[in-house]
Amino acid sequence: MTSTADRPAAPLETARKTPRDPRLDFFRGLGMFIILYAHIPNGELVNWIPARFGFSDATEIFVCCSGFASAYAFGRVFDIAGWRVGATRIAYRIWQVYWGHIGVFVVIVAMLGAIDARLGTKFAGQELNLAPFLADPGAMMAHFMTLTYVPNFFDILPMYLVILAMVPVAMAIARFSLVAVAAVSILLWFAADIHLIELLAEPWSDRPWYFNPFAWQLVFFTGFGFGMRWWPAPPRDRRLVIASIVVLVAAAPFACHFGFRCYAWWGYSPWLGDAHDAIQLYLSDKSHLGIFRYIHFLALAYLSYLLAGERGGNLTGWFVEAMMRVGRQTLAVFMSGLVIAQLLGVVLAEFGDNALTQVIVNAGGSVALYCVAITVDYFKNAGARKNPPPPRRAPVKSSRSGDIEHEASAA
Repeated sequence: MTSTADRPAAPLETARKTPRDPRLDFFRGLGMFIILYAHIPNGELVNWIPARFGFSDATEIFVCCSGFASAYAFGRVFDIAGWRVGATRIAYRIWQVYWGHIGVFVVIVAMLGAIDARLGTKFAGQELNLAPFLADPGAMMAHFMTLTYVPNFFDILPMYLVILAMVPVAMAIARFSLVAVAAVSILLWFAADIHLIELLAEPWSDRPWYFNPFAWQLVFFTGFGFGMRWWPAPPRDRRLVIASIVVLVAAAPFACHFGFRCYAWWGYSPWLGDAHDAIQLYLSDKSHLGIFRYIHFLALAYLSYLLAGERGGNLTGWFVEAMMRVGRQTLAVFMSGLVIAQLLGVVLAEFGDNALTQVIVNAGGSVALYCVAITVDYFKNAGARKNPPPPRRAPVKSSRSGDIEHEASAA
């Protein structure tokens, strides 16, 4: 096994022409819809998301695909332009995500505050548990902006921010040893899993972040490592297929998330609920990425990898195209999805939680999410067809960092 320092840097033209991986865009898009359904208050589709059939869920998809996308976008920057430029690009991405986090919080609080004032409801204070913020918004906004106040609904992006900051460190370690990168990642996960490393989510208590970034970086760098080709692609092995299927089938009965209420058709089974509580406490804790969650995700990811075919060759059709279009605009879609989910929750609360409103809400949310993706895609590519760039000449050394500018947009 060799380090990144031992590999020759890819030619600039090769890096520029690297095609997008359809598997990445498809699964990122699929994850965005699952996250939307999971965040709609009282939405019925939450009973059918992957989390109701196993330990892992859309969070693992989001984090792992983010790692792969970061390798695609920023890993090549490190290889071509050097560590300093790569770290600068990561810092810029952190800046973008940070202000996106602040912006989506302000939008949701303002939206629900206006709805509460108009309808006399308490969506902001009770549904999202933002009563401490509403009681003292000045002081709490300062805590929110310093990530010392992280409400549960707004906890994924802070986790992502911290993990992104680890990328330059991982790239520096990778210059010497990929084994060291893997070892540090596993040690960080283990320390977080046994609660040695925590970040506090609110200044008045010891409640930690719901997503511990030092645990979840293991999923991120799993995807990042495959994207960088640090780790070899898994072989197509019948034994691995059987083992993965066994893991998924064995986990399903113990994936109850609400006491002894399991996924949609399982009904009530008290002994399964007790078993789930024990497993959740020690082995499948979401906050600290319990080992069962990681194993379950690896099994699911392996089977998905095989089903997608070589370089996603089996991913065809209008449904796949729609998922890929959403997956290409993950950050904008994710932030918009948080807002859309809360608005749809208000609709369900005000117009009744029945079959018709459930269909309208979930269908409307899906269309809205897709519209966000095509709108962002339009603005990013406006004028591209009318004004095609002139043929490129051979790159020169003085413009080396400029030639990889386009790579950062993929994350």
